Amino acid sequence: MEGLVNLQLSSKSVGVFEAFYNSVKPIQLISNNIEVAKAGKIPGGKTEIPFEFPLQAKGNKVLYETYHGVFVNIQYTLRCDMKRPLLAKDLSRNCEFIVHCQPQKSKIAPTPVNFTVTPDTLENIRERSSLPKFLIRGHLDATNCVISQPLTGEVLVENSDTPIKSIELQLVRVETCGCAEGYARDATEIQNIQIAEGDVCHGLSIPIYMVFPRLFTCPTLETTNFKVEFEVNVVIVLHDDHLITENFPLKLCRV
Repeated sequence: MEGLVNLQLSSKSVGVFEAFYNSVKPIQLISNNIEVAKAGKIPGGKTEIPFEFPLQAKGNKVLYETYHGVFVNIQYTLRCDMKRPLLAKDLSRNCEFIVHCQPQKSKIAPTPVNFTVTPDTLENIRERSSLPKFLIRGHLDATNCVISQPLTGEVLVENSDTPIKSIELQLVRVETCGCAEGYARDATEIQNIQIAEGDVCHGLSIPIYMVFPRLFTCPTLETTNFKVEFEVNVVIVLHDDHLITENFPLKLCRV
């Protein structure tokens, strides 16, 4: 049985920090070996050999929850090896198993967030004067989210001079790898859900509803060598292909 954290550098970070090469070695969380059957013959038919492993981390390490990311991967695997005599090849099989961390005892206080998007509230714009006029309001019911429950809220288009083409929800993972000398921080999309298509009715509440996908999300994690954080973008696409994006950092936990 083995549990590993594999860290990878994005192409833009490779070669930037020499110190990274030590900090991105795989981190072994758990490793265990047992013999489940002595040498001998297995009779014909079906043979079941029970086994069990204590899930205890090595030394002062902590078992993190299973997570499949782009630059951070936390994976637990079982490997079974069957040694055979000279002329027969040894047999080996791998199997991943999923680890959930212990739920936290305390209740989470919901942290609702209201937002208003107008041309004046936008950042990173070259020419504000060329923007069409619009007013979009909405809210998220919580940014402190329970990972097993959906992200909910609503968005409402009060007015827009340019017709709307689409409204989308984008879930983003922000993975940071590194050490004291420097960090490489990379944001990548996990999933994109369209919640409205076409020029929606003005003044009509559109529900926001997103389930956090298993394995591709985990409780927000911060350690000395890596961090895994999450954000959600509410994206409004106008017919002239202007993109209006409102970003919200999320804190995920298991209760």
